[in-house]
Amino acid sequence: MVHSLSGGLATRRQALAALACTGLSAAWAAPRLPRITLAGPPAIVSAPLIHMAETGALSGLAERTEFIAWRDPDQLRMMALGGKADVLAMPSNVAANLFNRGAGVTLLNISTWGALWIVTRDAQRKALQDFKGEEIAVPFRGDMPDIVLQLLAAKQGLDVQRDFRIRYVPTPMEAMQLLITRRVSHALLTEPGVSLAMRKTRSFPVGLVAPELHRGADLQQEWGRLYQRPARLPQAGIVAVGALRAQPEALAAVTRAYAQSLAWCRDNAMECGRMMARHIDLLTPEAVADAIGVSQMNAVPALQAREELEFFFGQLMARNPGLLGGKLPAAGFYGGAGGV
Repeated sequence: MVHSLSGGLATRRQALAALACTGLSAAWAAPRLPRITLAGPPAIVSAPLIHMAETGALSGLAERTEFIAWRDPDQLRMMALGGKADVLAMPSNVAANLFNRGAGVTLLNISTWGALWIVTRDAQRKALQDFKGEEIAVPFRGDMPDIVLQLLAAKQGLDVQRDFRIRYVPTPMEAMQLLITRRVSHALLTEPGVSLAMRKTRSFPVGLVAPELHRGADLQQEWGRLYQRPARLPQAGIVAVGALRAQPEALAAVTRAYAQSLAWCRDNAMECGRMMARHIDLLTPEAVADAIGVSQMNAVPALQAREELEFFFGQLMARNPGLLGGKLPAAGFYGGAGGV
């Protein structure tokens, strides 16, 4: 069963008020919450959240921490708007859109900076323009990673609908299944879906036979080349939702714990993979470990990531303001900026 932080908030406020009267520090003496729910997609951004839940990293804040997975952006938005989780991993543009719609979210960090590839059967196709005229399976129409594909295509004078044959599918796992069952020759995937596809077709580790699949266009490298910026994208991070946003000490604790868990996952990739595979169907420990090895994962606090986020958001605004809810998010979106 999933619980949000709304239950028990009144008693928490009463307790804090009583502590204030005695001059004690609320940061140290506040009672623990019954439960904190963490949620994320079947993507590498969720690995630290799963580690946090399994190791009790937030035991100082709550008696229990649990992780639940969301399948697609529609379910994610329902969870955020319905208060079904307290900390959610999500694409950066979705976080900004929710904030601008008044959903009550605060961005804590950006941690996924590079996990998007077009996986292909043709080893000669290395750049996005090499796929012109080809059919590509793409998940999450109108969301990450589709919007990155559209930006990169437009930047080099290509039109996604005219110059490619895009086959939209509901989820990354469905795109991967089309690829490994040979119903498409190319798919836009995010980690660990890329590594899982490579493992399932025995394309990695490289064996005695020629690999069936290849990492084709690296969208991070395309971004750096086309925009003359570092080859990394502020793709996804974690946000606090609802009542948790009013508790600065709790936000700081979550941010610290995520960074520590991400560091542990990098240092213990296979064990992290085992944890992730226990919570998300279809994933294997080996694929997650492979993904950790190639993904650009770095927990950058929201304030420090703001410049890169606003550049990225600026490109989205120029293409389709609705992707962000019509405007750049205000300072309060960035955890620690002018309060929440």
